[in-house]
Amino acid sequence: MPLLIPSAVVAALRAAGCVFAEDEAELILATARTPDELTAMVERRTAGLPLEHVLGWARFHGLRIAVEPGVFVPRRRTEFLVDQALARLPGARVVVDLCCGSGAVGAALAAALGRVELHAADVDPAAVRCARRNLADHGGHAYAGDLFEPLPRTLLGRVDILAANVPYVPSDEVGLLPAEAREHEPLRALDGGADGLDVLRRVATAAPGWLAPGGCLLIETSEQQAQEAALIFTRAGLATSLAVSEELHAHVVIGARP
Repeated sequence: MPLLIPSAVVAALRAAGCVFAEDEAELILATARTPDELTAMVERRTAGLPLEHVLGWARFHGLRIAVEPGVFVPRRRTEFLVDQALARLPGARVVVDLCCGSGAVGAALAAALGRVELHAADVDPAAVRCARRNLADHGGHAYAGDLFEPLPRTLLGRVDILAANVPYVPSDEVGLLPAEAREHEPLRALDGGADGLDVLRRVATAAPGWLAPGGCLLIETSEQQAQEAALIFTRAGLATSLAVSEELHAHVVIGARP
């Protein structure tokens, strides 16, 4: 039977263990177009599907980002990476979003910067399809492939902001993640190898050839990995700094091409 009473939606979500049942119910009720759709959405959420996959979108840096099932959900802490990029390069004209997932970072940067040349890439075809939807209004391009491999060679030496939200969970810690992430997001968007820094190393090593003079590479990492990640940036020839947000529990390593 379709759920028609808001309190019934809240009760169903609370019974399933949703900590913010009232807030989630409000979003689901506002998104569902019919009683049957509402019931189906509540059933998917109570079965453990991430709220963003149930809604079909995630709020990120003031934007509504389309998120399809099986695609990595952008985290609020990653808004800090966007803010750091904007603070350092407010006049950026060429932006690349690597390991782009839904394209949330690239879309947020383009929305704040105005008209930019925007490119994004991800190894997951489902993520790329999603990113194309989110970047379309900004004139952005999304490519399927491994890191820099699918990007146009015309970008070499021209990128002002290179944002890379790489996977950084150590392989033996993936099993400790919340079930929503483990069961509904792609493993390759989470698993960063033995120490969580495998993909970061590859990006940092190649980044100087793609950055414009003064351009910056920005990568989110964990508190435990931040110092080693900064050393990797420095060894790659980048002028390195670390930005931290205690409020968001966010750590962003920043490397500028001299």
